[in-house]
Amino acid sequence: MPPRVTSVGLLARPDPAAGFSYPHHIDRASLDALPSRPGIYIFRDEQDRPLYVGKSVNIRSRVLSHLRTPEEARMLQQSRYVEYRRTAGDIGALLLESRLIKDLQPLHNKKLRRTREMCALRLSPDARSVPEIVYAREHDFASSEHLYGLFATRKAALEKLREIVDMHMLCPALTGLEQAMRGRACFARQISRCLGACTGAEPLAEHRRRLQAALDDLRIVVWPWAGPMGIVEECDGWKQTHVVDHWFYLGSIDDVAGLPPTRRAARRSFDVDTYKILVKPMLRGELRMEEVRLADE
Repeated sequence: MPPRVTSVGLLARPDPAAGFSYPHHIDRASLDALPSRPGIYIFRDEQDRPLYVGKSVNIRSRVLSHLRTPEEARMLQQSRYVEYRRTAGDIGALLLESRLIKDLQPLHNKKLRRTREMCALRLSPDARSVPEIVYAREHDFASSEHLYGLFATRKAALEKLREIVDMHMLCPALTGLEQAMRGRACFARQISRCLGACTGAEPLAEHRRRLQAALDDLRIVVWPWAGPMGIVEECDGWKQTHVVDHWFYLGSIDDVAGLPPTRRAARRSFDVDTYKILVKPMLRGELRMEEVRLADE
């Protein structure tokens, strides 16, 4: 809508919510019950099937924004009511959203719907080793040293390694990207894109140091504790502790219930989404961490 001139000559934009009306086919009571607090919400259809799981620090505001979004018309047409679950903060909402998308498999959540098989680059301490691609099904990414990057495919890992080699003028032959020929320059050296570790022009130790430094920004952080830890959040006097073990979210402890989650050993493994949610704020010291004991310990 265009701005209008008021009686005092000031420009004012109309309130975008002024003409808003709730979709008649979505249960109004479920919308009115939405709190302006952190948590997750679930759009469900008439058979109670989950259509979409989302999270927000303000559940009510975020859900109403969905109702105003023409691009989501298909999902909204299928929706009949909105369910919500409170959390004490944004970290809890992110962890719960990730868990529920995997558990419920909602139709319109495509990005996080499936548990992904990840791979990484591994560079062993051996000075003559070359980066190799390893998979989460074969290595515990939460406790294995010398792993770099998280990739959905082998192709993506190789593309990233090629990018690093090109950017830092490393040797493709000594990084496993092309066959090494003893005493012969790699192709990159022939076009002045390699500093010459393949021919002895650059010491192997220096090449190794540069390769290690280039990979360091991609290092997968090993879980720093021996067992599970709690991440504490509080809202309106309500304390919630989110229990994570080796980058796997086990559940949350509420002050009301006071019962720790049970360790689910069969499913507990490195979870890439939990890792990405937590690793940066954890390294920056932004999370309130406490030791916890699980119900079956």
